[in-house]
Parts: sequence; structure tokens; C-alpha cells
Amino acid sequence: MVDISILIKTFVAVFVLVDALGNVPILLVLTKGMEPEQRHSVVDRAMMIATGVLLTFAFAGQWVLKYLDISMGSLRVAGGLLLLIIALRMLEGEMDTPVVEQGRDVAITPLALPLLAGPGTLTTVMLLMSESPTAHLSVVMGIVSAMIVSWLIVRMAGRIDAWIGPEGALIIIKLLGFLLAALAVEIGSAGIRELFLS
Repeated sequence: MVDISILIKTFVAVFVLVDALGNVPILLVLTKGMEPEQRHSVVDRAMMIATGVLLTFAFAGQWVLKYLDISMGSLRVAGGLLLLIIALRMLEGEMDTPVVEQGRDVAITPLALPLLAGPGTLTTVMLLMSESPTAHLSVVMGIVSAMIVSWLIVRMAGRIDAWIGPEGALIIIKLLGFLLAALAVEIGSAGIRELFLS
């Protein structure tokens, strides 16, 4: 049975964290000089790798926590702080632009890891999976659907960049940063309640 509310929550969280629109300028820098077909190939590989990593971490993350004896409350607080740092960097315009190295597959790094499947996204999918023990299918569908939409956006990088312009890209990044900050506070406060009030 699919829980629509969990699916939507997962979709929004993953889509905001992947930040496809915000990564369009970085993608254009990483693939500068490539033909459209080459750029599409890079995007396809990056999205497949990122989606695979997110799904693996969503299912295996619980086992890692048990092995390291880390409580979900602690993970929520840490995840909330991490997301808040990322959100503040987005709002302040301090997101680092990765350096392109010769002879390296940019689809794997930095595009798939850590831009698309970064530590904040990995932490979030694991938390969402643990909060929905009877709705794993909804979380998986949310992750996959968010990655498909992000893939479509990133694949149209050239058109989007020309269409929204620098000012439009800046506005979108700020808006996504604000939503991410709100999500970070929600996750962190839930962890604090779990650690100290329960």
C-alpha cells in the first residue's frame, strides 16, 4: 500500500536536496566543450549512480547505525545540523564550485557524489526510511520519482540556463535553500525531542 503523504514528503526532501536547478551551472562548467550527446551520457550515468547510492543507503543505513551504536535521535540532530549548514551556504551564495580535473569521469565525482547524492541527501533518505517502517515502498517511489524529475531538469541544462538567466537561477537557489533550512529545523527538533523529552 502506498502512503501518498510519505511519498510526497520524500519527493520534496530529495528533490530539494539534489538541487537540480542549482547544479545546472556546475554541470555546464563540468561538461564544457562536450557535444549534447556526450553531456546527456554524463547526466544519465550520474543520475543512475546517485539513485543507486541513495537506495542502497536508505536500506543499509539502519544496519550501519546498529553496528556503530548510534541512536536515531542523535542521527536526526546531526542530520538537521548538516542540512542547515548546506541551506545556509545556499542562502549566502557560498556553495563551492568543484574543480574539473583532466582524465576523471565527472559523472561519478563530483556530479553523482557529492553534488546529487551528498551527505545531507543520504542522511535524509535513511531517516525517512526509519520513520516509515511500514511504508518502504512509498519512500522508494519518492526517491525514484524525485531523481527522475531531477534527471529531466539536468538533462535540459543548456535550455534552462538560457531561459532563466543568472538572476532566475539565483532566486531558485535561494528559495530551495529556504525550504531546506525549514526541513533541517524540523528534523533537528524531532531529534532533540527524542533525545531529551522522551
